[in-house]
Amino acid sequence: MHTFRTRERTGRDGALSMRIPLGQPDTEFEVVVVVHPKSSADTAPLPPSYFDLLGSIDDETFIVHPQPPLPPPVELE
Repeated sequence: MHTFRTRERTGRDGALSMRIPLGQPDTEFEVVVVVHPKSSADTAPLPPSYFDLLGSIDDETFIVHPQPPLPPPVELE
């Protein structure tokens, strides 16, 4: 028995296609597929007190340059 663990992305049609070469032609296999969406918990967590860094620049020579105006919002119907 072989176990394969992989991350795949669905195509534009929403279907997931996999090709698994096993090297045994004309052989019957029992195949079990478990699919679950990738969760945000799979990403690396932020270090403790990460958000404490916001606004922590205390250099008086640091200048925030003016930002261009935002484009007008898109109206949804």
